[in-house]
Amino acid sequence: MNLDTVTPAAFGRSLRGVGVNLLCRDVRAVARFAAQVLGLGVHRLGDDFALLAHEGTLIQLHSDRSFRAHPLMGLVPEAGARGGGVQVYLFGLDPDAACSRAAAHDALVLEPPADKPHGLREATILSPEGHAFSPAVVSAL
Repeated sequence: MNLDTVTPAAFGRSLRGVGVNLLCRDVRAVARFAAQVLGLGVHRLGDDFALLAHEGTLIQLHSDRSFRAHPLMGLVPEAGARGGGVQVYLFGLDPDAACSRAAAHDALVLEPPADKPHGLREATILSPEGHAFSPAVVSAL
């Protein structure tokens, strides 16, 4: 399926498994971070919606404006970081390379790359709005 040309209805009917939707003040800024720092594919980029792709997994970005009628908006903080307590793992994405790109784009590396006891080398990088993304690969140790 071509994510750039499929109709919204056909796209919705094609979805399976688990979906991630991040609410954003600035969809374009978060999409730019996802592309430049994390290397994710960006599809259907607009002011109110973007679709990110990584290894067959899709992440949707919606603007606050596009969700204004949804009851979830009452729980989203007006100020400060978004997504507190949610960590989005991006398996198969090199954390060292992502952190190098983060430095070049002034993105905040919350947790630098490290080999963890559970067998992954991972890092945590915050999006411009505070969403926590963790690129992770199998540790060499």
